[in-house]
Amino acid sequence: MSISPVVDDLTTIDGEEDGAVTVHDPTGYPPEVKGKAPAARLETLDGRTVYLVDSRFDDSIELLKQLELWFQENMPTVTTRLVQLSSTYAKDDPELWERIRADGDAAILGVGHCSTCAPAVSTHAITLETKYGIPTVAVHTEKFEKVVRSVTRMGGLPQAPLVFVPQPVMGKRPDELRAYVHGADPVSGRPVMQGIVEGLTHPIAPSTQDLPAAKTSEKRFAATAGSARLHRLFLERDWTDQLPIVLPTEQRVAEMLAGTSRSPEEIVGRMEPTENRGAWSYTVEKVAVNAVMAGARPEYLPVILALAASGRTARGSTSSSGAAMVVVNGPVRSEVGMNAGTGALGPYNHANATIGRAYGLLSQNLQGGSVPGETFMGSLGNNYTYNNLTFAENEERSPWEPLHVQHGFDAGDSTVSIFFGARSTTFSLGLRETYWREHVRDMLLGTDAVTAPVLLLDPIVARQFIDRGGFSSKADLISWIHETAKMPAGRYWDLQLVQNYIYPRATFGEEPMASGLAAAPDEPIHMFPLDGINVVVVGGETNGYWQIMGSRLTATVSVDEWR
Repeated sequence: MSISPVVDDLTTIDGEEDGAVTVHDPTGYPPEVKGKAPAARLETLDGRTVYLVDSRFDDSIELLKQLELWFQENMPTVTTRLVQLSSTYAKDDPELWERIRADGDAAILGVGHCSTCAPAVSTHAITLETKYGIPTVAVHTEKFEKVVRSVTRMGGLPQAPLVFVPQPVMGKRPDELRAYVHGADPVSGRPVMQGIVEGLTHPIAPSTQDLPAAKTSEKRFAATAGSARLHRLFLERDWTDQLPIVLPTEQRVAEMLAGTSRSPEEIVGRMEPTENRGAWSYTVEKVAVNAVMAGARPEYLPVILALAASGRTARGSTSSSGAAMVVVNGPVRSEVGMNAGTGALGPYNHANATIGRAYGLLSQNLQGGSVPGETFMGSLGNNYTYNNLTFAENEERSPWEPLHVQHGFDAGDSTVSIFFGARSTTFSLGLRETYWREHVRDMLLGTDAVTAPVLLLDPIVARQFIDRGGFSSKADLISWIHETAKMPAGRYWDLQLVQNYIYPRATFGEEPMASGLAAAPDEPIHMFPLDGINVVVVGGETNGYWQIMGSRLTATVSVDEWR
């Protein structure tokens, strides 16, 4: 039986009255969108100069080389210039855009074939169209059709020309990529090159789309109905993590709001699943709604608000299937009964579990959704996202200063630190007397090179690092980890993730990456920047097990400000 649409006037669903309750809408407020005008199209490409702009992601340039060959074979009067972005696809490149405006007539950007580069490619195309007056076509793989259409819509140019080729591009032979270019667009069914040529030459009407942002007085309530129907409604609207929730009734949300002195109408922050998708805003009340749904208690709300205030999503759209990890420090740990000891990373503590779950629910609901294939593109997914590895640091049993002090806070401050990655984990038992250095080095080589290592140390192992290595401070240990985590330059630069995310920055001259380019292939170079390495002491000393988690620290936020 289908569920009636969500209603804002609190009418009941299907006329159900018995046991009906009113529930809050858990979603955030979309940003305001203004329609933009595209560039004037060319009457013909004959005698024109077309720039082919490589996004510098996973062999994109190899497909563009086949596009260039197509023009040489089929439209020889067209001059093509194959260029690359000066840094990663995530960065704007105004110098290149100016060059195209001065020396070119049109542009083809590509390839958008990941959850972050596809939005970036279409965003660059919109910039060229609307700011520089250059007719542009963005080329993507078909897996990202829904993603890029949402980007062009939120970018104010929903009619931006889009052409699609099959997935994947990475690792394909030249003849296979040639077949893509000479074949059909898997989305439209038309020849790929017909779509590209017509995208540069056929007129495009200006967008009449204007999407005003919703007001905070709107979208407060979802519906009034019986609990069974409401649970189904939340599932069908993709407002849950597919596990049972606590319905956010008016009474429960009011009780949750008692956990903070902040106004329910206050804007907490803005969030989006990936850059270029449009950041949605949300109030204290909206965060409280999601906290209720997760089963949290009012005393947890300041911690959850601090997570929301970070603007860092726990439901990132990255196709690499990253997950968040949350470390809580300071007095709030004991105040709300968080676990930093035995089983801290497991499901055995109410505060750990529900604070982490609330962070996940608020991320997907307040940022405009997290739906596989649409707003979430993690190819494998990541089971850590159920509660985002949320735990407290065992400050009392640590021989060093806690994480938040390491990053500039006072010991008496309460904070949340958010890491993102959690795709690579290595673990070990203790430190052997003779070869412990080599064992740790082997573990570091198994950590993905584009995040950084976070050492999660049971207090037993933390003390062993002091006994074996003499690391009387965290800084000493971090410095040793930095020097130990080295790889021959040839192997390092050949890693696909390094090619995608670090190599472009190195070629742009960004240090310390740029210096590594001059190293001989067999010369060891640092895998991680010194300031990216972190150490957290957690665990109950039942044994000396420990882990290295590949995760990058993205923010440390005060909890006290949200009490």
